[in-house]
Amino acid sequence: MPDEPGFAVYVHWPFCAAKCPYCDFNSHVRRHEIDQSRFLDAYVREIGHMAALAPGRRVESVFFGGGTPSLMKPETVAGILDAIADRWEVADNAEITLEANPTSVEADRFRGYRAAGVNRVSLGVQALNDFDLKRLGRMHSVDEALTAVGLATEIFPRVSFDLIYARPGQSPEDWRAELERAIGFGTEHLSLYQLTIEEGTPFFALHKAGKLQTPDEATGRALWDVTQDVCNAAGMPAYEISNHARPGCESRHNLVYWRYGEYAGIGPGAHGRLVVNDVRRELSTERNPEAWASAVEAGGHGLVVDESLGLEAQADEFLVMGLRLKEGIDLARFHRISGRRLDNRRIDDLIMDGMVERVGTDRLRVTPEGFPVLDAVVADLAS
Repeated sequence: MPDEPGFAVYVHWPFCAAKCPYCDFNSHVRRHEIDQSRFLDAYVREIGHMAALAPGRRVESVFFGGGTPSLMKPETVAGILDAIADRWEVADNAEITLEANPTSVEADRFRGYRAAGVNRVSLGVQALNDFDLKRLGRMHSVDEALTAVGLATEIFPRVSFDLIYARPGQSPEDWRAELERAIGFGTEHLSLYQLTIEEGTPFFALHKAGKLQTPDEATGRALWDVTQDVCNAAGMPAYEISNHARPGCESRHNLVYWRYGEYAGIGPGAHGRLVVNDVRRELSTERNPEAWASAVEAGGHGLVVDESLGLEAQADEFLVMGLRLKEGIDLARFHRISGRRLDNRRIDDLIMDGMVERVGTDRLRVTPEGFPVLDAVVADLAS
């Protein structure tokens, strides 16, 4: 397992055509045309600021997230990638991912993104029946999604797509059929998320009012079990709690996060973790897109948080991120980062309960039985 996870760049495009009722991400709907030239100039300036904070890095991956990055013009994507390459060394085999919504209009841009340098696309399919797509607020149909998947497979070397399960009224049998259908399209990577009700979203208000029912705990566990069974049988085991891939097809960008590497966050509401003068720092930018652009124009960056992380905070982050992975964590690295060791009595208790297991003498990982209660396992180890 690599001890040095590498360096990544995350680029946040905050605009969407519509806000999904379950989404609490930093996304914004604008009824006017976005001035992409203005935003490109701001991205380029903020990249310069981050590169000054973290010079000499070698970029292993770039990820365009959102929002809906497939609303960007290919020329905007190309300009951002050129700016990254101007400021840092970019690995010859760097993974360059762009999230896309599978509408027919956005799919037409795929060839432009490929020419700009994107070599991996992640499609927000979310469901494979039209009724649930409408309920989730998605603007595409199943047919449009499948067309986009097919086109993406032709154009990009690597393709992933997302599905949301534990939807209202969804049975384990329904989910099994849907997941088997998804795997049948031959994609190398699937991100499979249980629907969560996030405060401040329309779904939260409906759920609180009793107008939106999600599966109970037993059904949720059954849906989880189906997910593991179907993906394992198809040769796409979970390498992270919500992500499944064929061997060698894992998301290299997300592995930088989960292995607690360094990453620069560019754009409105982006987060980063950079080591500046040997101190790991937490960075985040202004969430409002126009306010962010104005801040960059005035001062070269949109940062609103730039703080050093103490040893305890780093220890907690390392556990929260690393234990999401099937490979688990390097205990010696935890010691180097935090200045302390995990309590062996707590580890032994969790081993006795079947929640974690040791791998050799220097690694600890969560078991298949522990993953459904991962938050509780992490809290136990961290305390």
